[in-house]
Amino acid sequence: MVVDFRRIRPHLQPVSIEGQCAVNPASVNMSDRRNKVQLSVLLFLTLSVSAFVEELDDTFMEMRGDDDIWLIKFYAPWCSFCKQLDPVWHQIGSELKSLGSPVNVGKSDATASPGLAKEFKVRGYPAIFMWKKDVKYNYSGPRTKDGIMDFANRVGGPLVRSLSSLQLFQHAMSHHNIMFVYVGATSQLKGNFTSTAEELIVHTYFFSSSRDVLPKAVSLPSLPAVVVFKDGTYFTFDEENDGDLKSWINRERFPNYFLIDSYTLYAMGESGKLVVLALVEVKSLCEESLR
Repeated sequence: MVVDFRRIRPHLQPVSIEGQCAVNPASVNMSDRRNKVQLSVLLFLTLSVSAFVEELDDTFMEMRGDDDIWLIKFYAPWCSFCKQLDPVWHQIGSELKSLGSPVNVGKSDATASPGLAKEFKVRGYPAIFMWKKDVKYNYSGPRTKDGIMDFANRVGGPLVRSLSSLQLFQHAMSHHNIMFVYVGATSQLKGNFTSTAEELIVHTYFFSSSRDVLPKAVSLPSLPAVVVFKDGTYFTFDEENDGDLKSWINRERFPNYFLIDSYTLYAMGESGKLVVLALVEVKSLCEESLR
């Protein structure tokens, strides 16, 4: 029988020669093209996300505009916590940009730019700061996307947000567990309230409104007044009994009862607030634990 190898050659499979796998040239070309496409897409996504986070060095102090607002992460190349935070940081930069936020996001290698790190008095890594006007705000909360985003939106916005209608007041109440509200016209108390907001905006939100904006159920002994809304009720600042406004706000910025973590426990200790801890089994709460 005569076999025409020209007719069956296209159907022959690659064979191994001297221990090496022969590779079909067509599959190599297809695989190369697929890898190049995947690499191009990955590179594009990486560059797109990285474009929202700027690498800062010691020249940043001279280049920054007076009205610029910056959220900066200081890191060290050897810091494992910094590496874990890096993808979250790029997500924050991308999301703030997509929301049209005025906050710019940057990061700086503190070992390569010691001058910038010294300006912010960086003592550990990762260190997170917001620089707004001439004030540097240190973020000491949990290193999570939600926590840092809330910090950026709170500090990056107005120090005292105006509530000009009952609808705005109710909207704010639905989004914030704790609200400090100044009620009344311009006064020395309002000046103290604004000064306190400049320092404590890193921890909580500050609002202002007129008396007619508040719900009718809210009873105020006199105006002007500072009111804290939390835990489904409200309390009015009384200088005679509560002392300094800043100290009172620093104590009252926590809910009366809530699940704490290491960050909030440390912050409560710094505020001078008396704390009672109840240790309960979270996974299987019994009736006694709930009480």
